[in-house]
Amino acid sequence: MMLSDKTIKEYIESGKIKVEPCDLNQQLGQIGIDLRLGNVFREFLMPHRAFIDLTKPQSDSDTRLVTVKDGETFMLHPGEFVLGTTMENVELPNNIAGRLDGRSSLGRLGIIVHATAGHVEPGWKGKLTLEISNIGKLPIALIPGMRFCCIRFEEVTTPVETAYLGKYSSQGDAPPASKIEDDFSKKGKANW
Repeated sequence: MMLSDKTIKEYIESGKIKVEPCDLNQQLGQIGIDLRLGNVFREFLMPHRAFIDLTKPQSDSDTRLVTVKDGETFMLHPGEFVLGTTMENVELPNNIAGRLDGRSSLGRLGIIVHATAGHVEPGWKGKLTLEISNIGKLPIALIPGMRFCCIRFEEVTTPVETAYLGKYSSQGDAPPASKIEDDFSKKGKANW
């Protein structure tokens, strides 16, 4: 069951759900909270590679972090893919999951907010990583601090037995690179 604005407000005011910093008067919608684009982006720089080996960690030369100052923009060119973050830290209890959706106004310009990972596990704590693509025809100047996506909340049937403690927990302010190599054993065999 998706939470309504009334329930979201009650849960935030009681501390059951945390979204900080947040101005409910500006960010609360009927069934979610708008989240703003953070200042840190992870760009991919892999022209020296023929392909990405999923069993090996990415090296420091594969990506770079870019921090955009307040009042400046981050230019996302057609066909580019970057990782970004939300300004807000989100904290969910063990009985509520989140779902991240892009804003229609950005989608109409060709901005994809998340490639695949649009869910937020019960027990999550921290900023959310955004998988941002420009599938449009023109570069788009992204503005840190702008309303960029929306998180909706759903109650799960029972509280999960284990809060989220995955490979991206406690990721800090910068979006981490993929850790897909953790899914494979040292012998290169799938570990799932």
